[in-house]
Amino acid sequence: MSTEPETTESAEPGKPEDAVRSGTPTEAPEAGKPDAGKADPEEADASKADAEDAPRTDGSPDTTGTTDADASETSESSESSEPADTTEPAPAEGSPQLSEAEAELLAQKLERERIEQRKAEKKGPIASGTKLSGQAADLLAAVRAVESGEKPVAAVFAEPRPAPRRPAPEPVRRPQPVPAAPAPSDAPAPHTVDGVRRVLAEGSAPEALAPQVAAALGEGAEDLLREDPWQLLRVTGVRPEQADGFARALLGAECRPDDERRARAVTVWLLEQAALAGHTALELSALATALARQGVPDADAAVQATLAEGEALVFQDALDEPGARPGTAPSAPAASPSASPAPSAAAGDGADGAEGEQDEAEEERPVRVLVGLERYALAEESLADGLARIVNSLSKEPSPEWEAAATAASGSTAELIRAVAGHGLVLHTGGEASRAEPAALLTVARGLGLRAVAACHTPDGRRRFAALLGAEDPVVTVPGLLAGTEGPGRDAEGALDLDVLVVLDAPQLDVEGAAMIVESLPDGARLVLSGDPAVLWSAGPGRVFADLLAARTCPQVASRTPDPGPLGELVSGVGIGELNQVDAPGKEIVIVPVRDAGEAVHRTVQLVADSVPRALGVPPEDTVVITPGHGGAAGTRVLNAALKERLNPGPGRFGGFDPGDRVAYSPAPGRTVPGQVVGADAEGLHLSCADGAVVVPKERVEQTVRHGWALTAHQAVGSRWPAAVVVLPGDAAQALSRPWVYTAFGRGERHLSVVHGVEQALPRAVAEVTAKPRTTRLPALLRSQVPAAQ
Repeated sequence: MSTEPETTESAEPGKPEDAVRSGTPTEAPEAGKPDAGKADPEEADASKADAEDAPRTDGSPDTTGTTDADASETSESSESSEPADTTEPAPAEGSPQLSEAEAELLAQKLERERIEQRKAEKKGPIASGTKLSGQAADLLAAVRAVESGEKPVAAVFAEPRPAPRRPAPEPVRRPQPVPAAPAPSDAPAPHTVDGVRRVLAEGSAPEALAPQVAAALGEGAEDLLREDPWQLLRVTGVRPEQADGFARALLGAECRPDDERRARAVTVWLLEQAALAGHTALELSALATALARQGVPDADAAVQATLAEGEALVFQDALDEPGARPGTAPSAPAASPSASPAPSAAAGDGADGAEGEQDEAEEERPVRVLVGLERYALAEESLADGLARIVNSLSKEPSPEWEAAATAASGSTAELIRAVAGHGLVLHTGGEASRAEPAALLTVARGLGLRAVAACHTPDGRRRFAALLGAEDPVVTVPGLLAGTEGPGRDAEGALDLDVLVVLDAPQLDVEGAAMIVESLPDGARLVLSGDPAVLWSAGPGRVFADLLAARTCPQVASRTPDPGPLGELVSGVGIGELNQVDAPGKEIVIVPVRDAGEAVHRTVQLVADSVPRALGVPPEDTVVITPGHGGAAGTRVLNAALKERLNPGPGRFGGFDPGDRVAYSPAPGRTVPGQVVGADAEGLHLSCADGAVVVPKERVEQTVRHGWALTAHQAVGSRWPAAVVVLPGDAAQALSRPWVYTAFGRGERHLSVVHGVEQALPRAVAEVTAKPRTTRLPALLRSQVPAAQ
């Protein structure tokens, strides 16, 4: 590896330039220790924890880092994303010239002006909170901290992640023009918000929460909240202890710890937290443990009440062995009156006796009892049903044209073509260089007269794949395909008008997105899921690609095409748990040791603004900075403020933004689109994004736009830049894992700089910290419907 590119400043004041050492990321600074403080975990969009870090199932809080799934990360992420990672959309960055208090006061002033202009509508949020005190102020501060990503969403099972993503709308049959601005979500009626505001005031809760509560509870929210104060837990960021305080103020002596309403609300809240961490369901034993930690005296009764009200569902999955299947947390069978297996019929004589013995043997097989939210349970079951339909609906007759195309190819490309020729569902794994293989497959399919389309996770992924293909028409993004704004549109039956669909970046699919894709495919269509299984998982619940690989119900083609050069060698080693010494004669990899977070920020700005452009010719706009979290002394907020001051200084007069600012825009939870600020007017903030011009309404800027010079790994997954600077301050050691490092190091095409301050935590994370398991049902559902591939 090379030393740092030439700089104009020394590594430390008063020290020569050669103080910056070369080597691998395993080398740590000799002087100084990393910060003792803990890294602020990412949100997930939604945006949040890095998606590879799944929640603990013992009920204890996880202190490892998490991602913005950018729904926030919404979330994530998110984790992470990451995800999500997680997700509510990440908030906008404040101007570096303003303190947080000044920025808040300015935002409140602008909000009051808007409300004055639209007083009759009464739809704007109330800019309150500065005069609150006591419990109300604490609750408002906690919610704002979670929404901004300063603190993680409290979860018993996992790190913070973006709020659960809402199901995407049903795609239209034909493509529609790309809208200049996202359609605003359905806002609650003004009288509903006013009624909720009155109840919040009675319970000493911040009235500024009224729009969120009204949106979460819908029509009749006032009566529902008055009848059941713990419904406040449905608002993202509110914790059980805060809802308890609200209930005590509202109910007085009637508020008791054993109140069934509290038990149900906490149960649902725990399942939501598990979903933010990537689980589609929780084992009953783990849920009972978590309920006990939240002070619920009778966990079994709480679960039963929640099931009786239809707020959750219970499932039983038979296990071939006492342990959990791949992709799930270890399980101990738990008993529950409502979840016990149905008794088998009594055995008879002769054939009936043999049948009875078989039933008895099946009854003795170990099972795990799971509890989950309906939306994720139905999505997972719909996904399994749809995949079974795809596998079984394709004609198995051999095709001479496909065989001829496979014969003309070689290596894993030929294997992929043959697999797709005879199967409706095929999995393809590999790194960045392996994307040439699905590109060749798409070319073959279109040459055979088939309607073949490729869908990528991000606009940048679409651009890179279109370059491989030599054509842009057959390449879309997954969101655009589902929304009907990109791709072939729909046929008369409402299915996607295509014969072959290749989905790139498949690990980023969560159960809801994957279910929508599968449900939209016509009978007889072929589906190819391609991606790198070593990257971070989806920001939303589930691990679809990993579950399909584990289920082994369809052909799997592993690419033998390695990623080239020193960067490819380094990332490939990380993927198998090794942090290798790599020769980088062209300064492809540079290690910059730092002693503390302050020095890490200084060196990062120096690399982006000066060293990398001068030594490698990569301008700042083509360099991405990746760091483990949004908060902390070297998180995205601090780094973005420092980079803005150096690269695009300004007063931030448009909600903290200036024309020319680089931003990360979150049009939906768990999704991040890079862009640049063009200007602002009465309509909102004008952005130039990869998908075209976007206008973000003023009331949505804070929730959906943040500065984007520095991102989390989950925000960056699915995209690549000519150069990447990965920042690892000392307080980020606990946030590192192999999937996180693999994803972050793989974002650079030509150059990678590692601002290294975690000493031996980096090689330890690569070697030992793998992705945490997520509890999902997809493998078991698939095995019950689709025979294992031979």
